[in-house]
Amino acid sequence: MAPRKRMSAGERDRRRRMQWWHEAKFGMFIHWGLYSVLGRHEWAMEIEGIPVPEYERLADQFKPKRDCARQWAKLAKRAGMKYMVLTTKHHDGFCLFNTELTDYCAPKRACGRDLVAEYVEAARSEGLRVGFYHSLMDWHHPDGARCAEDEAARKRFVAYVHGQVRELCTNYGKLDILWYDVAWPLAPDGWESAKMNRMVRKLQPDIIVNNRNKLPGDFSTPEQHITAEPGGRAWEACMTMNESWGYHATDDAWKTPKQIVRNLVTCAHDGGNYLLNIGPRADGSVPAPSVRTLNAVGEWTDKYGHAIYGADRCQVTRSRFANFTRKGKTLYVHVHFWPGDTVTIGGLRTKVKGAKLLPSGKAVSFEQDRFRVRFTGLPEKAPEKLVTVLQVECASVPRQDMMYIRTRRKRGKA
Repeated sequence: MAPRKRMSAGERDRRRRMQWWHEAKFGMFIHWGLYSVLGRHEWAMEIEGIPVPEYERLADQFKPKRDCARQWAKLAKRAGMKYMVLTTKHHDGFCLFNTELTDYCAPKRACGRDLVAEYVEAARSEGLRVGFYHSLMDWHHPDGARCAEDEAARKRFVAYVHGQVRELCTNYGKLDILWYDVAWPLAPDGWESAKMNRMVRKLQPDIIVNNRNKLPGDFSTPEQHITAEPGGRAWEACMTMNESWGYHATDDAWKTPKQIVRNLVTCAHDGGNYLLNIGPRADGSVPAPSVRTLNAVGEWTDKYGHAIYGADRCQVTRSRFANFTRKGKTLYVHVHFWPGDTVTIGGLRTKVKGAKLLPSGKAVSFEQDRFRVRFTGLPEKAPEKLVTVLQVECASVPRQDMMYIRTRRKRGKA
């Protein structure tokens, strides 16, 4: 047997910093800013070609209610989310936090308040971890585009970006996540990304950072799709509830609670996290479809969240009516298309010791042979409106081998 490779000090530290995040699985993303006044998508400034002076005037209309962050945090907690990530500055360059580096920020315009401070207080009051999103790309800053061609502009702009990241990591207490976004138009060396990350970790020793300043960071961020990273690398699927990140008054392509639960299960199955976005209106209120959906998801996580939080990667995959999560030797069968009184899993090569229907804990009868396990005597109709869960205790870590069925079934050999 080859000797086990020793873990580096850096990897040990990453595991320590990320332990809570791997257990959390589910977080709330919040896209909110001046674009919320327009209600036409968070990229409206660019897509519609709005001149900077015209767009700046939106800051005179952005006057959110004082309790909105507390309402987001309560909604996140009800939904079963464990952390939150807020856009401190999006691509339009308007800062929701108090900064000494520009007057284009909420405390110095009509709002007159530090909205990031309110968010941090709200998240902590509900026991949620705190994350900051910060866009590197900036359509408002005069050097935001010309920095790619002008070295003096690059130095000014990088100093501005690093300075704001320093403010965020200094002025709000302990932070859990820094979520960079859109590193256009510079390469990592141009952004001085390694230097920026070193500063962040010096100021916030327990923080985790993503990969969107063009360095690997601690985790990857597939957007609007669920794709597991190879080699066991940490990843988080960030997705919208409709088709917009920021508030869009007429975007009615809402995901159903069932779709969201299925996405959450899929992320947990593959060892990832699910960061689900809300786009509040300019006053901070959350659109009713988002509230209804997250409340419904929360009813599900109240009953079945223990099958999600802290889940391990799961090798059992193949089914047309269910997905799976795993914790140690326990397999959770998440049935989204209820097949009737019998649930069958093909190719399960691990001995089943017992099964029960959640959340009641009622024992479920089962039959197992070398090709399949059949859970019998179940209700004809799905007991759970969204996704019904069976808890299956196995003699070892559950393993599925569909090729065994394909190659041996006709011959009837074990």
